[in-house]
Amino acid sequence: MSLTWREELELLLRPAGGGVHLVSTGRAAQQVLQRQLYGAANDDEVRAKFRAALDRIPSAKGIVLGVPSDVGAGFVRGANLGPQVIRAELLDFAPDWSARCEAAGVVDIGDVFVVPQLLHDDMLSDAQKEATRRALYPDHAGAQLPVSPLSIAERALDLVLAQNPTVAPFVIGGDHSTAWPVVSALSRARRDRWSIVQPDAHTDLLEHRLGIKYCFATWSYHANELLGRDGRLVQVGTRASGKTREHWESTLNVRQFWAAECRARPRETLDALVDHLKSVGAQSVYFSNDIDGTDDAFADATGTPEPWGLEPEWVVRLIRRLGSEIGLCGGDIMEVAPPLRQIARGARKTTALAARYLRETIAATLRVELSR
Repeated sequence: MSLTWREELELLLRPAGGGVHLVSTGRAAQQVLQRQLYGAANDDEVRAKFRAALDRIPSAKGIVLGVPSDVGAGFVRGANLGPQVIRAELLDFAPDWSARCEAAGVVDIGDVFVVPQLLHDDMLSDAQKEATRRALYPDHAGAQLPVSPLSIAERALDLVLAQNPTVAPFVIGGDHSTAWPVVSALSRARRDRWSIVQPDAHTDLLEHRLGIKYCFATWSYHANELLGRDGRLVQVGTRASGKTREHWESTLNVRQFWAAECRARPRETLDALVDHLKSVGAQSVYFSNDIDGTDDAFADATGTPEPWGLEPEWVVRLIRRLGSEIGLCGGDIMEVAPPLRQIARGARKTTALAARYLRETIAATLRVELSR
């Protein structure tokens, strides 16, 4: 028997905050967060409100999706906790966060459920896919559902966008590989000339890394291929690269604004970035925000914190100008890894900033007020 889009989403996703598989350690804190997010007294109410949220997808203006996967990262792990902690920060900022989202037309559709040893279904044998399907979907093991986080996220977003092609996705990662399913799904759904703006210390422009096609270091390369190498991938805050800006711009036709330029001439660089997007005919922007694009004095709880990065207020101005002058079609916050803070209280500083960036991105996309 075939599944409806709604039935399939309920199989693929879990209630918000529940994408990390926990049995004992950490499970109590996860349950507390979920009950706060849903205003629920118990797990049954959480599940019921999660299902009700899925029913609102066709009329939503925006959706929030957590992808708590860090298996696509490089040096160190920890970004799998990003979605859970960022949602906690949103509640700390505004205990009525869920009500604010509902008033703005934003639906939190939950989390991709992550098997932490998997990344993308293309990397798995048929036998492994079948074994994991039996574990994840025991009553639907023959339905050929995806089992890896990137593949599940892509399928979930395809289902959402098929019901509501203009809905804005707001994704909480996870390492930066989790941006790939978003841009892949958008490439099939959007009919305007959209672009990507990527604050990031790194380029992520490798075609493969150690033979792996989709990971933190390659997703931008493949996103640029989707866009046609026509200048609509704009990277900002770059400063940790084995090659020069001239190399990347000349070989892949991306546009880069390195961090030193942004710091030395903040107003002029912001003007130049917006002017470039207009020059390539960008009609909307997906804002893929790696937290390490921001200077490590403000965002050190990440896998590869880098000094001499972007100032938070400059990033906020960028988000607001993109929203007002070009238009945002969605965005994400990536690579927030609370366990990896380098300085005392660095984790809280980083996650609070990440939550602010997400609020600003939603507000600029939907042109609503969420920061007061």
